[in-house]
Amino acid sequence: MSDLKEHSCEACSPDAPKATDEEKQQLHKDVPDWEIRVVEGEEQLHRLFKLKNFAKALEFTNKVGDLAEAEDHHPVIVLEYGKVAVSWWSHEIGGLHKNDFVLAARTDAAFNDMQ
Repeated sequence: MSDLKEHSCEACSPDAPKATDEEKQQLHKDVPDWEIRVVEGEEQLHRLFKLKNFAKALEFTNKVGDLAEAEDHHPVIVLEYGKVAVSWWSHEIGGLHKNDFVLAARTDAAFNDMQ
């Protein structure tokens, strides 16, 4: 993993440009375990994390929540026994922005810290 998690997030307004195909391709290299999905016409980064039990999954969910609150950028998080699914995208622009890749990298780091 590169230092993508160390990058600053930019304030994202409705007129901010979505990541270009070239930018997405480059940024995706730093978070290869994330899938780019199209949901209701919007691209999203999605990853399923597997943990030992519900308590660990909840702990991880709270760490992702803390990341989201720190940047005022909120993913979809689905918590199950031993699993957490996270989807990042920029709601304001209806697709992917560099911020989503940065937060995916930070999510990976939070997960790795729990291992």
